[in-house]
This record gives sequence, C-alpha cells and structure tokens, in this order.
Amino acid sequence: MNLIEGIKAISQILKLILSVLVVLIAFVLMLQFNPEAFHSKKVDPANWKPRSVLTDLEGESQASLIRFGHELITKTPQYIGPLSADEKKRLAGNNLTCQNCHLEAGTKPGAGSFVGVFNRFPQFRGRENQIGSLEERINGCMQRSMNGDSLPETSLEMKAMIAYIKWLSEDVPEEKVDIYKGFVKVELPNVKADLLTGKSIYEKNCVTCHGADGQGVRLNENSLYQYPPLWGNDTFNDGAGMHRVITAAEFIKGNMPYLQATWDNPVLSDEEAYHVAAYINSFDRPEKANKELDFPDKKLKPVSTPYGPWTDTFSAEQHKYGPFQPIMAYYEKEFGIKKSK
Repeated sequence: MNLIEGIKAISQILKLILSVLVVLIAFVLMLQFNPEAFHSKKVDPANWKPRSVLTDLEGESQASLIRFGHELITKTPQYIGPLSADEKKRLAGNNLTCQNCHLEAGTKPGAGSFVGVFNRFPQFRGRENQIGSLEERINGCMQRSMNGDSLPETSLEMKAMIAYIKWLSEDVPEEKVDIYKGFVKVELPNVKADLLTGKSIYEKNCVTCHGADGQGVRLNENSLYQYPPLWGNDTFNDGAGMHRVITAAEFIKGNMPYLQATWDNPVLSDEEAYHVAAYINSFDRPEKANKELDFPDKKLKPVSTPYGPWTDTFSAEQHKYGPFQPIMAYYEKEFGIKKSK
C-alpha cells in the first residue's frame, strides 16, 4: 500500500468513526429530552378504555383490515349474511349482527367483550373436547348464534375479524382483564324457573324493544335490526350458548334493559334475570343439526344445556329450566367436577 492509498483508508475510517459518533450523540440527546421514546408507555388503568376505530387507528399498519373487521361485527348480514349482494357470501343464516350479543362492537364489559379474547387462544373447548383456535371459535358462532355455515379460515372476512379482535386485545391493563371477560355471574335461585314470572318481567322490561312477539324491531326486511329478535326463525338456533338459561341470565343481568343496565349496576335482580331468560328460551327457534355430537365427553356438558344426551338421569326439563344445583352437586360428587353453568 502506497502513501496515498494509506491516507484514503485512514480517511474512510475517520468518516465511519465520525458517523458513529453523530448517531451516538443523537441517541444521547433524544434519551435526555424524550426518554419516553425508548420505553413502552404504561397505561393508567383508571383512564384506560377500549380502542375505538373512530379515534385510535392512526398510524396502524392494518387499519383497513381492522376497520373492515369492525364493519363485519356491526353490519354482519350485509357482508356475510342474507343481505349480502354476493350470494356466495351469505354464510350467516339470520339477520343478527355479531354485536347483538357482543355489544358495542365487542367493547362493552359484561357483554361477551372481545377485549383480551385474542390472548386467550388457542384454548380448550369442551364442546369439541379439544384445543381450538380463535378462527374455530368464530365459526362456532357462525354455525350457532348466526344459524349458518362456517367462514373459510383463510378468507378476507375471517382475517379481518381476527385483526379487529387482536387489535382490541392489545395493551389491556391487567386490572381490566377480568372486567371484560365473558358475562357477569348470577347467583342462581334453587328453584325451577317460572315462565309466568318470566313473562311478567319480559312485559315490564323487554317488550318496548323486542316486542310482545319477541321479533324485535327493524324498518324493513332489507335493513338491520334496531333491536334483535329473541325467538322465532331469524335468531340464534337451539345449539347456541344463549339458548342455555344460565348463560342468557348472565347476559341479561349485565346488559338489559338496553342502555340502562351495566355489568356493575344491573337493573334486574339475579332471580328476575333467571326467570326472564327461561321465558325467552321457552319459545321455538331454529334447530341445529347433530347437536348430539356436542361435548364428546358428556361429563363436560354444561348443566343447563337443554339437549341430550347427558351423563346423568336428570330430566330434559330440569336441564333446561332448573333447578340446577342438584345437577351441579351430582357432577361434583360423582366426577369431582365443579360446574357453574
């Protein structure tokens, strides 16, 4: 190497060192004046609330997909149900929306919220007796609550729903996880549900929105329901979780009457929710085929599942309307299984 080449090499090394120094100085200055940029922001649980597609999508790389997921949740029949312009997309068999059960697009506590759900999958599901994915759980709703057929797991619609649920499940404070999980608990009366009492409660608290005939309210057959039907041909089928009195009572207690009850300030008592849930589920609704295949291990079947077979000798009527405590006591004594629904 001659002198000129040596000088050039030293010059290149000095330039590299200078560049590194500039980067280090910039890093130190940024750390000094904006230390938060290098730390994940801690969320104050007191001020935290679920994300909203109206205000919280800025800068989100999957914003379009998440927004479409929200549309599917809130306008289900128009995209994948009877109101879809594309006949091949009409997989949901009724005109309910996902948010008829998962209120406020899955962001309301005590209403089957989606907040945190993504983080709980895969999970064991007794109905299938195996570990299941979130996609499979969504298709369980499609087949039962929506009384239809499964969404292809690789479809844009499935990916959008997953993206939306995942987005809602991010950065949830630990203190808020349980609040947004499932439904509120109900202390079950140790009696058979009384349908006449349930009817009286329904007429007092539910008729205004859902109608005396339980068929809900919508402008016409081509529009979404303002208030969904609770029984009849255009609602969840008899294989849905909401067709179980205990599950329905939990949902009702934390959410009904609509816009009045909340998870921490219910309007109806546990007993009232119990009786009116039984009344609602006493009416005819679509029948799901092959329900006998549910819960391959019959010991894991919820005590309020109104269809057999069961691993006990209690009547179908008691499995539907209670009292449920004797059935729960039987499973704990015979199999060591504590059941709450």
